[in-house]
Amino acid sequence: MRVVVALGGNALQRRGEPMTAENQRNNVKIAARQLAAVTRLGHNLVMCHGNGPQVGLLGLQNDAYSRHVDAKVTPYPLDVLGAQTEGMIGYMVEQEMGNELPFEVPMATILTQTEVDANDPAFKNPTKFVGPVYSKEEAEKLAAEKGWTVKADGDYYRRVVPSPKPKRIFEMRPIKWLIEKGVVVIAAGGGGIPTMYDESGKRLVGVEAVIDKDLASSLLAREVGADYFVIATDVSTVFVDWGTPNARAIKQAHPDEMEKLGFAAGSMGPKVEAACEFARLTGKRAVIGALEDIEKIVKGEAGTIVSTEKPGIEWY
Repeated sequence: MRVVVALGGNALQRRGEPMTAENQRNNVKIAARQLAAVTRLGHNLVMCHGNGPQVGLLGLQNDAYSRHVDAKVTPYPLDVLGAQTEGMIGYMVEQEMGNELPFEVPMATILTQTEVDANDPAFKNPTKFVGPVYSKEEAEKLAAEKGWTVKADGDYYRRVVPSPKPKRIFEMRPIKWLIEKGVVVIAAGGGGIPTMYDESGKRLVGVEAVIDKDLASSLLAREVGADYFVIATDVSTVFVDWGTPNARAIKQAHPDEMEKLGFAAGSMGPKVEAACEFARLTGKRAVIGALEDIEKIVKGEAGTIVSTEKPGIEWY
């Protein structure tokens, strides 16, 4: 079975945890053990990952250099920072999965460019969280200093940037070639590097944005003919009325029913949208669940299954 797993950036860099290379490495080790289990079950694994915390950290380092070391250096744009995170995270994932799997299992990270629409309304309404978390006071101060847009993320505040929808992944042919050879492929990291064609329609350029990795992963899963699409996050299932005494966990739901419930744009919303999109367009299953349950998820024993197999909603 061909399985595409989308791993959240916060699974690689925990909320509120110091953003050190050592912490990220330790979190990647945990993720690698879980993801290696998918390969051991005999499945062909394609992995995507988020990069919100990582691209935000690079942005802060970038800004600090231009302000305190060399004021003549213009900060690198988000598309370049996104490319850097694809290499950094891909390197760590490859290495740690290689430590879990037999030497003979081949792995490759593909630097992935994703096309977006210049007229996407997301450019006027930033929703994608990037970088570390701040208190409300810290966030408001930074927003005033740097011209950022900041929004609440749970009990904290974070910077938000535009998150346009992915239209096309340019590296699909080499990705498919590698999959056909049995390679564990890491692609569309951070949703891919955001790109668009200029006004001439002939020249591809980078874009100051971050693409949602779940929507890009759904597109990738459809393009590679995935049998199963897994969105691994930090909760065991999708909940309705999360954080209240009335919280209920969804076991299985039809896309039409899931879309009626309404989920936050900056967190669970894109995951639900991506799962519904995949299930509706392919007739196959998408599952949202916890990374530590990955074996059970692939077996259909955990997580929230989004499928067109039957109408309505089934609760845990």
